[in-house]
Amino acid sequence: MRRPAVIRGLLAAAGLLLGPAGPAQAVTCGAVEFRGAAYTVCEVDPATEELRLFLDDAQGRPFGSFRAVEAERGPLAFAMNAGMYHEDRSPVGLYIEDGRERKGIVTSDGPGNFGMLPNGVLCIAQGRARVIESREFAANPPSCRQATQSGPMLVIGGRLHPRFIEGSNFTNIRNGVGTSAEGDRVVFAISEDRVNFYDFALLFRDVLGLSDALYLDGKVSRLHAPQIRRSDPGVRMGPIIGVLQSATAASGG
Repeated sequence: MRRPAVIRGLLAAAGLLLGPAGPAQAVTCGAVEFRGAAYTVCEVDPATEELRLFLDDAQGRPFGSFRAVEAERGPLAFAMNAGMYHEDRSPVGLYIEDGRERKGIVTSDGPGNFGMLPNGVLCIAQGRARVIESREFAANPPSCRQATQSGPMLVIGGRLHPRFIEGSNFTNIRNGVGTSAEGDRVVFAISEDRVNFYDFALLFRDVLGLSDALYLDGKVSRLHAPQIRRSDPGVRMGPIIGVLQSATAASGG
C-alpha cells in the first residue's frame, strides 16, 4: 500500500502537488487526473491533526457554510461537506460530534445513494480514522470521538461496491473519503468533472492506495482548502468536516 510520502512524490513528479511542500505539512492538497477526469485530493494526517465535525453553532442553528464555521470557530485549514442530510440540515444517518451521539446508525436499505447498501461510517478517534461498513460498525461499535454515516461505500476491504458498473453513464460531481486499513491515513477527494461511482472508487483504491472509502455526496460537493486558494460556494450544507488552523498550529503541522 502506498504511503503518504510516496503519494506526495508521485504528485510532485507529475507537477500536480499544489499545497506547500515539507515533511511537517500535515494537510496537503494536490490535483490528480485519472481516467480522463480531474480531481482535487487532500490528505490529512490524523496523528497530528484534529479532524472534527461541525453541525450547529452556539445557538443550535446549522452552520450551513464554511464561512459560518470560521465566523464562530476561527479559520479552517481544510474542510469539506461530510455526508447526506435532511431539509432541516440534520444528518440522515449516524452522527457523533465531540463524543456525543446526535443521530443513531441506520442499517436498513432504502432509496437513494445512502440506502445503496453497503453504506458506511467514517469514525475518527485519537490519532486514527477509519471508514467502516455500517452493519459491521453496528455489530461491534468502536469508540469514535467524531463519526458520520453516508453511502454508498466505494471500497470495502479492497473490493469495489458490488453494484458499481464500469462505464456507467450515471455521473455527477462527487466527493468522498478513504482510509487505510490501519487508520493512519485519511484522504478526501472531490471530482472536478462528472464521474461515475466505478471510476471514483478506483481512484481511492488504485491511485490513492486505500482499502476502504465512503461516498459523501454529489451535487452539494464542496471543498475549502486555503493552501490552494479555494473555498467553494453553494447551497447550505448539513454536516461539515474540517481542521481548524488553530489546531494545526498547536500540533506543529
